[in-house]
Amino acid sequence: MTMSREQLAVQRARRSFQTGRTRPLDFRIQQLRRLQSFIKERQRDIKDALQTDLGKSERASELYEILVVEAELHLSITRLAEWAAPRPVEKNLFTLLDEVYVKPEPLGVVLIIGPWNYPWSLTLLPLVGAIAAGNAAILKPSEISSNSSKVFKELLPLYLDKDLYQVVEGGVPEAQELLKQRFDHIFYTGSTAVGKLVMEAAARHLTPVTLELGGKSPCYIDKNCDVGIACRRITWAKLINCGQTCIAPDFILCEPSVLNRVVEEIKKCIKLFSLSSR
Repeated sequence: MTMSREQLAVQRARRSFQTGRTRPLDFRIQQLRRLQSFIKERQRDIKDALQTDLGKSERASELYEILVVEAELHLSITRLAEWAAPRPVEKNLFTLLDEVYVKPEPLGVVLIIGPWNYPWSLTLLPLVGAIAAGNAAILKPSEISSNSSKVFKELLPLYLDKDLYQVVEGGVPEAQELLKQRFDHIFYTGSTAVGKLVMEAAARHLTPVTLELGGKSPCYIDKNCDVGIACRRITWAKLINCGQTCIAPDFILCEPSVLNRVVEEIKKCIKLFSLSSR
């Protein structure tokens, strides 16, 4: 029976993980530093892909896609030894004569299904954690952000271990085939409807999941707060990334006494932001 490319990718990653190559902290830090190099050296490719896919400006790409990943990489590299160190725990009657501690261990092979609205930050942030924890990873970038997906596929293997960290491109059929495979953890960012399907597929293998799903994010404005500042912040959060952010404010609740002022302040902020973006 011929195996699909998705099956082959998972099998290859699992075999590589089972060699124990990811366990030494030096190897993990090496891979994290290579990911740093990827972000730095291929920043032009990343920005061009974001501009083509989503019309993101260079400044927006830096602020919301690149800088957050660089910060996460720096944090993980500097704190990894502390995170991976055994932690002593309190003894009880059964462990009184023992040395008792909790030692973090890698899970195995993780699947990362990235979104289209923040195709770099929300795909690479889970990857940073997976590498730091000593796992192998399969990345499935969003097919909607096709240019970003292409850059992932073509350039990431030039920096990271090709067996442990692989990119699988494609749409719904490829994602469905990946979800048939057994993983040790699944990261998914996207809609609630698809999140249910991901969780259902994971449950068949008792695979733990991390889901970052879209939803409703109300804001409440109290009559005693600074309405101008509140409306400015809410408007910014709503319009950032053209409103395509999972925690963007969906509606505002306020007391009747400040309703008219809230509406006027929101209008004022929209006009101000529109002028400043020209």
